[in-house]
Amino acid sequence: MSGFDLSPLLKLLLVGALLGGLPLLWLWRRQRGVAFGSRGWLHGLALLTLFLTFDLVVFGAFTRLSDSGLGCPDWPGCYGHASPLGAQEHINIAQTAQPTGPVTHGKAWVEMVHRYLASGVGFLIVLLTIFSWRGRKKFELPPSAPWWATLTLAWVLVQGGFGALTVTMKLFPAIVTLHLLFGLGLLVLLAAQAQLYAPKQVTLSAGLRRGLIAAWFLTVVQVALGGWVSTNYAVLACNDFPSCRAGNWWPATDFSAGFTLWRHLGVGADGGWLPFEALTAIHLSHRIGALVLTLALLALIWRLAVAGQARWSRRLGLVLALQIATGLSNVVLDWPIAAALMHTGGAALLLSLLSVLLMRTKQ
Repeated sequence: MSGFDLSPLLKLLLVGALLGGLPLLWLWRRQRGVAFGSRGWLHGLALLTLFLTFDLVVFGAFTRLSDSGLGCPDWPGCYGHASPLGAQEHINIAQTAQPTGPVTHGKAWVEMVHRYLASGVGFLIVLLTIFSWRGRKKFELPPSAPWWATLTLAWVLVQGGFGALTVTMKLFPAIVTLHLLFGLGLLVLLAAQAQLYAPKQVTLSAGLRRGLIAAWFLTVVQVALGGWVSTNYAVLACNDFPSCRAGNWWPATDFSAGFTLWRHLGVGADGGWLPFEALTAIHLSHRIGALVLTLALLALIWRLAVAGQARWSRRLGLVLALQIATGLSNVVLDWPIAAALMHTGGAALLLSLLSVLLMRTKQ
């Protein structure tokens, strides 16, 4: 069974409301006396949703890295059920046929937990949108706040669509990469909203702000390259550092095949197997991008320190060090899952920090 089966959708939405309601209850207890829909309450809700979205991005990486992306081969449920408990017979059949295949009981639970968490985040974003519109006049919210929230809601719906296509199109690399990028884009939107409700000013020169914008765009490009490496399983195409393989800095590559975007996983544009040279080209592109971005971020970190923004300089420096360490660990330690997860989390954190800093310079 594969494809769309919407019969368990209502149950999944109820699970999402429950999962989103628990942290919402925590927020209510923490912000007693703060009016619903006010700037302070919306700021707390935006930060809470941002934190849970960050967790969702990291858990999505775990779903991919543990080969659980097809743990339930239909969407939004599991063999037409709201949980793997109701699908045990189907899972048993699939696991018996392929004990190490894409469908096992463990992988099914990982996949469904990812969907449950996504539903919870979606529930919170719906609330953020509703209260942004309701409180725009009563609490004198920034005029753009409801539109930011509406854009975030539309964004998460598109993100959910890419999640569905990830399953129904059998881990199609372009779709999986877009799913990752939209997840990171959701972080950017939520970080921007948090700044709208509690704006803080960071004064930068025009030249330094242009450098910040350039670093932000380079980070987006590098994240896209990293997603393309991961979704094509090209991490170990180069297993040495600083050389690529066996002391060879630039082995045979096939950039045309590697960057043919619309193709199935492991399949070339001609329908044959994707050559190893294509994976090497993908990996080397990410390494070159990492070098360019590192130099750009080091320049930005230095300029921020000189400009009196030592706290931001330290934050970005620590995240950059984390990314370098985990990126090297992925190669020299044979792609351990802990390092891979920290690398994804570091990329999400770096993009979020740059987005927050950019928003604060705009206030």
